[in-house]
Amino acid sequence: MADNNSILLKLDGLTGRFEEVSTLITDPSVIADQKRYVRLTKEYKELERLMAARKRYMQTLVNISEAQEILDTEQDIELRKMATEELETSRQQLPEIEEEIKLLLIPADPEDNKNAIVEIRGGTGGDEAAIFAGDLFRMYAKYCEIKGWNVSVSSSNEGAVGGFKEIIFNVTGDNVYGTMKYESGVHRVQRVPQTETQGRVHTSAATVAVLPEADEFDVEINEGEIKWDTFRSSGAGGQNVNKVESGVRLRYMWKNPVTGTSEEILIECTETRDQPKNKERALSRLRSFIYDKEHQKYIDDIASRRKTMVSTGDRSAKIRTYNYPQGRITDHRINYTIYNLAAFMNGDIQDCIDHLIVAENAERIKESEL
Repeated sequence: MADNNSILLKLDGLTGRFEEVSTLITDPSVIADQKRYVRLTKEYKELERLMAARKRYMQTLVNISEAQEILDTEQDIELRKMATEELETSRQQLPEIEEEIKLLLIPADPEDNKNAIVEIRGGTGGDEAAIFAGDLFRMYAKYCEIKGWNVSVSSSNEGAVGGFKEIIFNVTGDNVYGTMKYESGVHRVQRVPQTETQGRVHTSAATVAVLPEADEFDVEINEGEIKWDTFRSSGAGGQNVNKVESGVRLRYMWKNPVTGTSEEILIECTETRDQPKNKERALSRLRSFIYDKEHQKYIDDIASRRKTMVSTGDRSAKIRTYNYPQGRITDHRINYTIYNLAAFMNGDIQDCIDHLIVAENAERIKESEL
């Protein structure tokens, strides 16, 4: 019962805060302060889930107590049978609800609800690496389609024989970053390239970086210091592409608040034929780039506390191998291996992500000593 008491004490301590936040989000002065209102609304949703779990937990404890009392005092066979069933069901449910509450009590990563900017770059392996980067992009595009998320490419640089040397795209939807963040790192492929005449298996790689899309008030940018250029987009689109300077390029000098050094950030966007829209998307990528740089210390802190590499944000680490001759996928962070490579490359990656989430949650519970 000690565990029950500690969980209830934690939940009781949050009841007052839930009532306070419920009142605050209806206050006109809070609603007027957009930054504070967004923060409080997120907190309200998290606390609401906890309060619902608390209600179920308390009801389950009551059910156990009442069923036990019937068994202690009643002789009626039918009543005792019903009480036995209730006791068994409730005792099974209790640890499940406890696990759910333990996870809900761990502070949520504030980034998880954000949209994401995904960058895929062909690494070692030349043309084959570019082809593999293209395969990864199709895999994620299919996965996003399954999830009902929207994908829009902001820039790409095609490989000489197919695929992409680099492709950057935005993903918008529900809890995108919280799901896609597990894909950051080096993805290695082992297969016979189309250009290989001897049938030898080659190893090449592509890097994936998943960045949380920053909100306007997440970072401060002096827009007056941005240098803009426009240029003609290349690619499909008929004569219009050659006549209209719809592509945009921005340059911005950013000072690293940790090191004090300055670096020039260069971003291009050719996604649409509408120059203002391309400017807006280039700005969004600039915000996310700076936000990501400034949050690297936060990510490193998580990495130093957790044994798993699941969400370290270390993009130089090899996280997964795609072995075509054996039809095998191996995720090296959690020793996860499956043999359904064709389905995986067609967007069926949820099971692997679920295993990564479970591994990270186990670390988070350990870390919080719940």
